[in-house]
Amino acid sequence: MTDKRNWFKRHKWWTVFGVALIATVGISVFGAKKMEKKNYVTMDITRGDISQTVTATGEIMPVNTVSVGSQVSGTIEEIFVDYNSVVKKGDKLLTIEPSVLQASVDEAKASLDSAISQRNYAKNEYNRSKTLYQDDYIPRSEMEKAQTTYEQAEAAVVRAQSQYDKAVTNLSYATIVSPVDGTVISRKVDKGQTVAASFQTPDLFEIAEDLTKMQIETSVSEADIGTIKQGQPVTFTVDAYSSNVFKGEVRQIRLSPTTTSNVVVYTVVIDVDNADLKLMPGMTAFVTIVVAEAKDAWKAQNSAFLIRSFDGIVAVSDENITPKTHLAIKRGEEIKLISYTKGLATATETQIISDEIMAGDKIVIGYMGQKSKKSGQNNGRGGMMGGPGPR
Repeated sequence: MTDKRNWFKRHKWWTVFGVALIATVGISVFGAKKMEKKNYVTMDITRGDISQTVTATGEIMPVNTVSVGSQVSGTIEEIFVDYNSVVKKGDKLLTIEPSVLQASVDEAKASLDSAISQRNYAKNEYNRSKTLYQDDYIPRSEMEKAQTTYEQAEAAVVRAQSQYDKAVTNLSYATIVSPVDGTVISRKVDKGQTVAASFQTPDLFEIAEDLTKMQIETSVSEADIGTIKQGQPVTFTVDAYSSNVFKGEVRQIRLSPTTTSNVVVYTVVIDVDNADLKLMPGMTAFVTIVVAEAKDAWKAQNSAFLIRSFDGIVAVSDENITPKTHLAIKRGEEIKLISYTKGLATATETQIISDEIMAGDKIVIGYMGQKSKKSGQNNGRGGMMGGPGPR
């Protein structure tokens, strides 16, 4: 025992140095192994439906609205319908006091009777003159004069007949009837009001032909109009039924543009089924047009595609492999690169088109402790500078 103590005393500094060296090597190896295992920041790849949409607002209106006016002037004598009245074609809507129009008919009838009488007299004179001329009792000029008088009388009868027919027609206009089957949605006159139709036809009623078929006229900007196609499905809501989602279909894209605040917009007409009559003319519709849709597709949050480099995540030997063409995927404990292309994109999600994705794969967007390339300092978050936090 004495010899051993003496040996340790003589070699104690070498002993201390050897223990320190072993400890240092052990710590280095352990630390290296620990550093090799990184805490990656990932985002889930999910499977489901994704749709690309265009949103707009518009006004709900009947498909066909007929404005009913008056072609004659006068005082309204009687009104037979009101707002929301259901009418059939030919139903009486109102009458205009007819005394002035009736007087015109009577005057035109008297003028016609006088013209017929004058025509009959001229005809008899012409027949007598023709007989006397044939027997050489009168010259040819007198016979031709009688013929001319008769022909002028015939023309006068035709003219008087047309004036009479016009007066009778105007009298019939004193009774306004519905031109279509439908519902009165607007009445613009009252009993006793004077209608003046001198220069233009005044509107008296508006009749919606079929309230079970409605349409929405919405404005779409030129940036989105290229994606709109006839027949695309539409969903919309109205404030009156905030919990209900109604459906429609794009029927028409009108080619006539309008400019509002330097923005060019086009009118898109959407057909709407209103069999339950919930929707009323004039309601504001908040429209979503589905311009493209993918069913059961792979997709991820948009922030998963913000990664700018694979440095520190996976080794890349080909300079053509970039985050624009490949994704770094964590599959179990393995990190691998797969090729992909972007499909449909919404405000929050993007479709991933790739045959290499498997269920459970996650997109690697960085690792904990990664430093910003811009500042060289730890940004305190997972992923790239400005990227998402850990999941």
